Amino acid sequence: MRVLSVLGPSQSGKTTLVEAMAGLEESHEKPLDIEGVASARKFRFMDEDWAAFDIVGGADNLAQLGPALAASDAAVLCVPADAEAAVLCAPYLRIIEEAGIPCILFINRIDAATHRVSEIVSALQTYCAHHIVLRQVPLRDGDRVVGAVDLISERAWEYHEGRPSTLIEIPESMQSREREARTELLEAYADFDDSMLEELIEDKEPMAEEVYEVAARVLQHHDMVPALLGSALHRNGITRLMKALRHEAPGVEVACERLGARGGVVAVGGLADVVKHLGKTVLVRCLDGEVSAGSPLGGESVGSITDMNGKTQIASLKAGEIGLTVKTDHLNLGQFYTKDGGTVLPGWAQPRPPAFRRIVTPQNERDEARLSTALERLREIDPGLSVEQDEQSGHAVLGTQGPLHLRRLIQKLTEGFGIEVEQSNVLPALRETVTKPVENHHRHRKQSGGAGQFADVLIELRPEPRGSGFRFEEQIKGGAVPRNYIPAVEAGARDALLQGPGGFPVTDVSVVLKDGKHHAVDSSDFAFRTAGKNAVREALAQARPVILQPIMRTQIHVPSIFAGGLVPIVSSLKGQVLGFENNPDAAGWDIFNTLLPIAAQDDLFNALGSATRGTAWFTSEFDHYQEARADELAGLQAARTA
Repeated sequence: MRVLSVLGPSQSGKTTLVEAMAGLEESHEKPLDIEGVASARKFRFMDEDWAAFDIVGGADNLAQLGPALAASDAAVLCVPADAEAAVLCAPYLRIIEEAGIPCILFINRIDAATHRVSEIVSALQTYCAHHIVLRQVPLRDGDRVVGAVDLISERAWEYHEGRPSTLIEIPESMQSREREARTELLEAYADFDDSMLEELIEDKEPMAEEVYEVAARVLQHHDMVPALLGSALHRNGITRLMKALRHEAPGVEVACERLGARGGVVAVGGLADVVKHLGKTVLVRCLDGEVSAGSPLGGESVGSITDMNGKTQIASLKAGEIGLTVKTDHLNLGQFYTKDGGTVLPGWAQPRPPAFRRIVTPQNERDEARLSTALERLREIDPGLSVEQDEQSGHAVLGTQGPLHLRRLIQKLTEGFGIEVEQSNVLPALRETVTKPVENHHRHRKQSGGAGQFADVLIELRPEPRGSGFRFEEQIKGGAVPRNYIPAVEAGARDALLQGPGGFPVTDVSVVLKDGKHHAVDSSDFAFRTAGKNAVREALAQARPVILQPIMRTQIHVPSIFAGGLVPIVSSLKGQVLGFENNPDAAGWDIFNTLLPIAAQDDLFNALGSATRGTAWFTSEFDHYQEARADELAGLQAARTA
């Protein structure tokens, strides 16, 4: 069995393409459908077994690509016949390039193309480090595309609605264009085959069989990316696509080599879901050996294996085959499985860091423990999800790939686990500091029967540079405060800094213990800790406290054509542009660096979605704290009270 991943932006026709591929021959297999995420379908073509993963388009589902590609032998990138839509394919081309997986471009809806094929390929080439080679040229009747000419076999095929294409003579008007395109194709392939290069130098015409052989080798090594034409809706060009895959796509042994899946790796997870009344199911592909019910995989025994319908039992999976593992909760998505454990997939298969974060709380407090368990189960099957704890409220924080991803998770919690949740914004972790030094004297005295309490301290509170944190000094002379009580004063100062006058932790200050008094009987660690705490707390109120907001160093990955448009976006969000540069590892992409208030990250997420047509994404890490301006402070306070 060979396995394909069919990728592409939303509305490019991926699902229709998979249905057309599976419909070339009688196929009664029920597909596996993970709503809003992906589907998997098994089918037969020319007496061979095939499976296709159809990954739902859109930025929210890019995290699903890594595991699916890891379980695949080849990828089919379904692209619109529109040069202006090429940028929408940029994220898919990028991950295909990083994965090094053999890929065929299928330019879909060629009958409704808005640009010439050469313009479409040129636009796509911007985002592909490997050369895109056109394997077919369109056959036109006026402005209409009515068929295609195969450049290797030099045969012309006329399209028919819902029926196989018919072989026709290449029209005389097309012959010069066909020869020109074929020459370009052969010259491209000759770069990877010395024999063909010699033939071309000697003006000899390579045989079609020889060209097909080179084409298969080039595809399997991912040296170039071939492009085919067709219309999935009208069932045009589908047979040509499947024949190309049949002759040129590699088998599972090549996938193992490409993945570096050695050292006892038995299988890999491609898709996963949590199904009501069935539990966690992971679609696994056997890479080597055999996977069977009851056999060890991932450190524990496999419960059972079924077909895509979740009901038909499968005794075992041979190398290359896929099946659903049921009642095998220890298997998680995003791993290679050995018999004894699991190994994380390579870096290219890892999702983008979740940038859309929300706090979720159960509507019913009794569901708190159930919610924690459910989120852990979802995290095991969803590589794009992160689950953290909010440091201020203690509630769960979901990090997702976007609002659609979050909506899908909430729906899964409701329908799959019976837990109704509410969501809210994650509030920024604000801090306070002071802007002028203050000296403060505080005496703590308490006498209420039994041992008394006495401690007298004189402290100075000073502002310190940003990022310095907290520093404590003592300048005690003559034993005014015994040495054994000084640590208690420091502990009290730290207690006071946990919450400043504005209600936030205090940072970037120093406290100097300058003088004090003690009592031989009534002084104690507790008394000096209380005195230190109260002295610092009083000083904070006098030292002109200000609110600090976190500033994040944000790195935006963006197609180059959109990079210039990010400057006004970042400026409007009160960010600082640090500059941008070409991404050396991704053709057609820039890395845009900026410093941005953390409170503006949701706005950045939304702005990037509209300004870059959903193609850009960002990572961020804490850089420093900065005093919030009056207008920023008003917005932060409004967010906290909302």
